[in-house]
Amino acid sequence: MNILFITADQWRGECLSLLGHPHVKTPNLDALAAEGVLFKNHYAQAVPCAPSRSSLHTGMYMQNHRCVINGAPLDDRFSNWAREVANAGYAPSLFGYTDSAVDPRGLEEDDPRLFHFSEPLPGIGTYTAMRDEVAEEWVEYLQQKGYQIPDRPWSLYADTEAGVDWADGGDKVLPLAIKAEDHETHYMVDRCIDWIGDQQEPWITHLSLLRPHPPFAAPEPYNEHHDPAKMQPSIRRDSARQEAEQHPLLDYFINHSRYRAPDSERQTQQDKANYFGLIDEVDDNLGRLFDSLRANGQWDKTLIIFTSDHGDQLGDHWLMSKLGYFDQSYHIPLIIRDPRSEADASRGRQIHDFSEGIDVMPTMLDWLGLEIPSQCDGFSLLSAVRNGKMPLGWRKEAHWECDFRDVRDDQVEKHLNLTSHQCGLSVIRDHHYKYVHFATLPPLFFDLQEDPGEFVNQAGNPDYRSLVLEYAQKMLSWKINHADRGLTETMLGEGGSYTRRAPLRKLTPLVR
Repeated sequence: MNILFITADQWRGECLSLLGHPHVKTPNLDALAAEGVLFKNHYAQAVPCAPSRSSLHTGMYMQNHRCVINGAPLDDRFSNWAREVANAGYAPSLFGYTDSAVDPRGLEEDDPRLFHFSEPLPGIGTYTAMRDEVAEEWVEYLQQKGYQIPDRPWSLYADTEAGVDWADGGDKVLPLAIKAEDHETHYMVDRCIDWIGDQQEPWITHLSLLRPHPPFAAPEPYNEHHDPAKMQPSIRRDSARQEAEQHPLLDYFINHSRYRAPDSERQTQQDKANYFGLIDEVDDNLGRLFDSLRANGQWDKTLIIFTSDHGDQLGDHWLMSKLGYFDQSYHIPLIIRDPRSEADASRGRQIHDFSEGIDVMPTMLDWLGLEIPSQCDGFSLLSAVRNGKMPLGWRKEAHWECDFRDVRDDQVEKHLNLTSHQCGLSVIRDHHYKYVHFATLPPLFFDLQEDPGEFVNQAGNPDYRSLVLEYAQKMLSWKINHADRGLTETMLGEGGSYTRRAPLRKLTPLVR
């Protein structure tokens, strides 16, 4: 049996046509969900890419793995899904990237791995090498096709055909200069298809697609899939100034950084149209991949997981990119299709309980019958995949963290009068309330049923005082329960070393 583990970068959780999204077209992911299980309330544990992916790949909350920003090394003492399956005899591969920065301890000062954070996840053998955050093989492929390669290859994602863009008053959204059949999305899926076709033994691969990550420029015909003039309004206050009044951190993001949404409404509309077009492109290419699995007899032998690392504000709350505490940056899709007959009764189910990115690694290992490392903060979703319901005792909330420090620039620290270690927030969110705690900044509390847009901070409202205390206590309990286990389960003394694994939560699988 095989595992196909797919991530698409920066994909908001509602962006599936089966969920009634007014724009995106995702027939292939819709069909995958119809044969599997869709987790509707699935959340990432951190932003941006590297911290979130570290949680995804290790099964750990950021408070434990401590990869807090892009470029932060992941401690080599931690295991990950690739190391675990490699130890079990598999040869996991990677097509794309994992945003991994190598642990620098013990390396020479001129080691080339210290000058980027695009190393493959430790444990992965076959992979596409990255340079300046772009796949080297793809750049070489484009050169062979006759494309001019810019000094900074990242521009390949942004350079459009000549003309006046719609946002600047033009008649249409300009397409990416690269053709769709040469775009990195198409190229990576082709590489993955070819690799799978060469395998003679059970295989595990991670397809990590960049899109719909910015720059928001889509190749033809996806640039015209969605009319920018018909984009729905952003979820935000009437003005950026009004929005910024909610909290000092939001004020900083809106007024003192590159994360502010464009002042031009046409530009925001065009960004949305391109974003949705890039999603359509990913879905079309995943359709090619799924068709190849069916054609070569692998479809019913392969566990397929589709998810993302985080979402995107996309203009909501006057913000772009992924940051802060709003749901748009953390709510992401998760679809799991188990080909085995044990999962037949749950096909097409949509799970409303909260799941988290840290649950993916335990699910993969559980499906393979492998032991789940004690480091994992997440839990296997296999019971839900097979029974359509979460086990008894499952979590009632989602949790995430954001570390907004910048090791190379202390601007945010000076502006908010913080140390770098105080540049952090933690969130606990259930179906009714959401609490945001900061190290030294004032907290936030939202009544999501009365205020789904998260506009009114009730933390200082006397009517909510007992609830704020209750959720602060829940967060403290969560942090204590999920503190780094380290060697706490091992004791030395009479009889030598003794280890007893202790569960983080008592779960009772539901029996069909």
